[in-house]
Amino acid sequence: MAAALITGATGGLGRALTFEHVRHGGNVILVARHDAKLQALSAELRRVAPGQQVESVVVDFTAANAAQQVFAAVQALGWPVDYLINNAGFGGGGAFVTRSAARDLAMVQVNATVPTALLKLFLPGMVARGHGLVLNAAWFPGPEQATYFATKAYLASLGNALWYELKPLGIGVTTLLPGPIETGFAQAGQLTRTRQVIVGMAWWMCWAAQCYSVLIQGKGRGVKHGVA
Repeated sequence: MAAALITGATGGLGRALTFEHVRHGGNVILVARHDAKLQALSAELRRVAPGQQVESVVVDFTAANAAQQVFAAVQALGWPVDYLINNAGFGGGGAFVTRSAARDLAMVQVNATVPTALLKLFLPGMVARGHGLVLNAAWFPGPEQATYFATKAYLASLGNALWYELKPLGIGVTTLLPGPIETGFAQAGQLTRTRQVIVGMAWWMCWAAQCYSVLIQGKGRGVKHGVA
Protein backbone atom coordinates (compact mmCIF):
# COMPACT_ATOMS: atom_id res chain seq x y z
CA MET A 1 0.00 0.00 0.00
CA ALA A 2 1.26 3.47 -0.91
CA ALA A 3 2.42 5.54 2.07
CA ALA A 4 1.87 9.30 2.16
CA LEU A 5 3.77 11.73 4.35
CA ILE A 6 1.43 14.67 4.98
CA THR A 7 2.61 17.81 6.74
CA GLY A 8 0.14 20.09 8.47
CA ALA A 9 -2.10 17.04 8.69
CA THR A 10 -4.38 18.02 11.57
CA GLY A 11 -6.39 20.80 9.93
CA GLY A 12 -7.74 22.26 6.72
CA LEU A 13 -6.41 20.83 3.49
CA GLY A 14 -4.00 18.51 5.27
CA ARG A 15 -6.80 16.82 7.17
CA ALA A 16 -8.93 16.49 4.02
CA LEU A 17 -6.04 14.99 2.05
CA THR A 18 -5.33 12.56 4.88
CA PHE A 19 -8.86 11.15 4.86
CA GLU A 20 -8.86 11.03 1.07
CA HIS A 21 -5.67 9.00 1.04
CA VAL A 22 -6.76 6.39 3.58
CA ARG A 23 -10.14 6.02 1.88
CA HIS A 24 -8.27 5.02 -1.26
CA GLY A 25 -6.38 2.34 0.62
CA GLY A 26 -3.16 4.15 1.50
CA ASN A 27 -1.11 4.33 4.69
CA VAL A 28 -0.24 7.71 6.21
CA ILE A 29 2.48 9.37 8.24
CA LEU A 30 0.94 12.45 9.83
CA VAL A 31 3.17 15.41 10.66
CA ALA A 32 2.10 18.33 12.84
CA ARG A 33 3.22 20.21 15.94
CA HIS A 34 0.34 19.39 18.32
CA ASP A 35 0.57 15.91 19.79
CA ALA A 36 -3.00 15.85 21.11
CA LYS A 37 -4.44 16.77 17.72
CA LEU A 38 -2.30 14.15 16.02
CA GLN A 39 -3.44 11.46 18.42
CA ALA A 40 -7.10 12.41 17.94
CA LEU A 41 -6.74 12.39 14.16
CA SER A 42 -4.90 9.05 14.22
CA ALA A 43 -7.70 7.49 16.27
CA GLU A 44 -10.34 8.85 13.91
CA LEU A 45 -8.50 7.55 10.85
CA ARG A 46 -8.18 4.10 12.37
CA ARG A 47 -11.95 4.05 12.90
CA VAL A 48 -12.66 5.19 9.35
CA ALA A 49 -10.10 2.90 7.69
CA PRO A 50 -9.13 0.10 10.11
CA GLY A 51 -7.10 -1.69 7.45
CA GLN A 52 -4.67 1.18 6.92
CA GLN A 53 -1.55 1.94 8.93
CA VAL A 54 -1.36 5.35 10.60
CA GLU A 55 1.77 6.81 12.19
CA SER A 56 2.47 10.33 13.41
CA VAL A 57 5.45 12.60 13.92
CA VAL A 58 5.29 15.56 16.29
CA VAL A 59 7.58 18.37 15.16
CA ASP A 60 7.57 22.16 15.16
CA PHE A 61 8.61 23.38 11.72
CA THR A 62 10.09 26.55 13.17
CA ALA A 63 12.89 24.40 14.63
CA ALA A 64 16.13 24.56 12.68
CA ASN A 65 16.35 20.77 12.28
CA ALA A 66 12.63 20.12 11.70
CA ALA A 67 13.04 18.34 8.37
CA GLN A 68 15.80 16.14 9.73
CA GLN A 69 13.56 15.20 12.67
CA VAL A 70 10.83 14.09 10.29
CA PHE A 71 13.24 12.13 8.11
CA ALA A 72 14.81 10.37 11.09
CA ALA A 73 11.38 9.37 12.41
CA VAL A 74 10.37 7.95 9.03
CA GLN A 75 13.67 6.10 8.72
CA ALA A 76 13.01 4.53 12.11
CA LEU A 77 9.61 3.33 10.87
CA GLY A 78 11.23 1.74 7.84
CA TRP A 79 8.50 2.99 5.50
CA PRO A 80 9.28 4.08 1.94
CA VAL A 81 7.45 7.35 1.31
CA ASP A 82 5.53 7.12 -1.95
CA TYR A 83 3.71 10.46 -1.66
CA LEU A 84 5.21 13.60 -0.12
CA ILE A 85 2.55 16.23 0.55
CA ASN A 86 4.04 19.59 1.56
CA ASN A 87 0.94 21.19 3.02
CA ALA A 88 2.09 22.78 6.30
CA GLY A 89 2.28 26.55 6.39
CA PHE A 90 1.01 29.69 8.05
CA GLY A 91 0.29 33.26 7.00
CA GLY A 92 -0.31 36.65 8.52
CA GLY A 93 -1.74 39.89 7.28
CA GLY A 94 -0.42 43.42 7.48
CA ALA A 95 2.00 45.73 5.74
CA PHE A 96 5.44 44.20 5.24
CA VAL A 97 7.28 47.15 6.82
CA THR A 98 5.31 46.95 10.07
CA ARG A 99 5.18 43.17 10.54
CA SER A 100 7.55 41.43 12.95
CA ALA A 101 10.76 40.37 11.23
CA ALA A 102 10.98 37.30 13.47
CA ARG A 103 7.46 36.25 12.52
CA ASP A 104 8.08 36.67 8.79
CA LEU A 105 11.38 34.80 8.94
CA ALA A 106 9.64 31.97 10.79
CA MET A 107 7.10 31.95 7.97
CA VAL A 108 9.88 31.55 5.41
CA GLN A 109 11.24 28.66 7.47
CA VAL A 110 7.90 26.85 7.73
CA ASN A 111 6.50 27.59 4.27
CA ALA A 112 9.62 27.34 2.12
CA THR A 113 12.78 26.14 3.89
CA VAL A 114 11.33 23.01 5.50
CA PRO A 115 9.45 21.84 2.37
CA THR A 116 12.66 22.26 0.37
CA ALA A 117 14.62 20.27 2.94
CA LEU A 118 11.98 17.51 2.94
CA LEU A 119 12.21 17.29 -0.84
CA LYS A 120 15.98 17.03 -0.59
CA LEU A 121 15.67 14.22 1.96
CA PHE A 122 12.87 12.14 0.45
CA LEU A 123 13.28 12.56 -3.31
CA PRO A 124 16.48 10.46 -3.57
CA GLY A 125 14.58 7.44 -2.23
CA MET A 126 11.76 7.97 -4.74
CA VAL A 127 14.25 8.27 -7.58
CA ALA A 128 16.04 5.09 -6.47
CA ARG A 129 12.71 3.20 -6.45
CA GLY A 130 11.64 4.70 -9.77
CA HIS A 131 8.29 6.04 -8.58
CA GLY A 132 6.75 8.64 -6.30
CA LEU A 133 4.48 11.67 -6.17
CA VAL A 134 4.93 15.14 -4.68
CA LEU A 135 2.17 17.62 -3.92
CA ASN A 136 3.10 21.19 -2.92
CA ALA A 137 0.40 23.54 -1.63
CA ALA A 138 1.03 27.01 -3.11
CA TRP A 139 -0.96 30.15 -3.98
CA PHE A 140 -1.19 33.16 -6.26
CA PRO A 141 0.59 36.41 -5.29
CA GLY A 142 -1.18 39.33 -3.66
CA PRO A 143 -0.90 42.30 -1.26
CA GLU A 144 -0.99 42.57 2.54
CA GLN A 145 0.56 39.12 3.01
CA ALA A 146 3.79 39.76 1.15
CA THR A 147 5.96 37.14 2.84
CA TYR A 148 3.28 34.45 2.79
CA PHE A 149 2.57 34.93 -0.89
CA ALA A 150 6.27 35.04 -1.69
CA THR A 151 6.88 31.70 0.04
CA LYS A 152 3.99 30.12 -1.81
CA ALA A 153 5.14 31.55 -5.14
CA TYR A 154 8.51 29.96 -4.40
CA LEU A 155 6.85 26.56 -3.98
CA ALA A 156 4.98 27.00 -7.25
CA SER A 157 8.19 27.87 -9.09
CA LEU A 158 10.07 25.00 -7.46
CA GLY A 159 7.28 22.58 -8.34
CA ASN A 160 7.35 23.60 -12.00
CA ALA A 161 11.07 22.99 -12.24
CA LEU A 162 10.93 19.69 -10.38
CA TRP A 163 8.06 18.45 -12.55
CA TYR A 164 10.22 18.93 -15.61
CA GLU A 165 13.32 17.38 -14.04
CA LEU A 166 11.70 14.40 -12.35
CA LYS A 167 9.10 13.25 -14.86
CA PRO A 168 11.63 11.17 -16.85
CA LEU A 169 12.65 9.50 -13.57
CA GLY A 170 9.12 8.32 -12.76
CA ILE A 171 8.33 11.00 -10.17
CA GLY A 172 5.23 13.16 -10.51
CA VAL A 173 5.09 16.68 -9.08
CA THR A 174 1.85 18.64 -8.71
CA THR A 175 1.36 22.19 -7.44
CA LEU A 176 -1.96 22.78 -5.71
CA LEU A 177 -3.35 26.33 -6.00
CA PRO A 178 -6.55 26.06 -3.95
CA GLY A 179 -7.62 29.69 -3.66
CA PRO A 180 -9.57 30.96 -0.62
CA ILE A 181 -11.28 28.14 1.27
CA GLU A 182 -12.79 27.70 4.73
CA THR A 183 -10.05 26.32 7.03
CA GLY A 184 -8.39 27.43 10.25
CA PHE A 185 -5.85 29.45 8.23
CA ALA A 186 -7.58 32.82 8.68
CA GLN A 187 -7.84 32.44 12.44
CA ALA A 188 -4.23 31.30 12.81
CA GLY A 189 -2.97 34.17 10.66
CA GLN A 190 -5.23 36.78 12.33
CA LEU A 191 -6.96 37.44 9.02
CA THR A 192 -10.56 37.16 10.16
CA ARG A 193 -11.14 40.89 9.64
CA THR A 194 -9.70 40.89 6.13
CA ARG A 195 -12.29 42.20 3.69
CA GLN A 196 -12.95 39.81 0.81
CA VAL A 197 -15.68 39.71 -1.78
CA ILE A 198 -15.03 36.75 -4.04
CA VAL A 199 -17.18 35.77 -7.00
CA GLY A 200 -15.20 33.04 -8.69
CA MET A 201 -11.78 34.66 -8.34
CA ALA A 202 -10.80 38.11 -7.15
CA TRP A 203 -9.68 40.44 -9.95
CA TRP A 204 -6.03 40.33 -8.96
CA MET A 205 -6.10 36.52 -8.86
CA CYS A 206 -7.58 36.42 -12.38
CA TRP A 207 -4.92 38.87 -13.54
CA ALA A 208 -2.14 36.87 -11.89
CA ALA A 209 -3.41 33.61 -13.34
CA GLN A 210 -3.60 35.09 -16.85
CA CYS A 211 -0.11 36.59 -16.64
CA TYR A 212 1.28 33.39 -15.17
CA SER A 213 -0.24 31.34 -17.97
CA VAL A 214 1.24 33.63 -20.63
CA LEU A 215 4.68 33.51 -18.99
CA ILE A 216 4.84 29.75 -18.66
CA GLN A 217 3.53 29.15 -22.18
CA GLY A 218 6.46 31.20 -23.40
CA LYS A 219 8.86 28.95 -21.48
CA GLY A 220 7.64 25.68 -22.92
CA ARG A 221 5.07 22.95 -22.42
CA GLY A 222 6.96 21.23 -19.66
CA VAL A 223 6.68 24.17 -17.30
CA LYS A 224 3.05 24.88 -18.18
CA HIS A 225 1.90 21.41 -17.29
CA GLY A 226 3.88 21.36 -14.08
CA VAL A 227 1.12 23.26 -12.31
CA ALA A 228 -2.09 21.39 -11.65
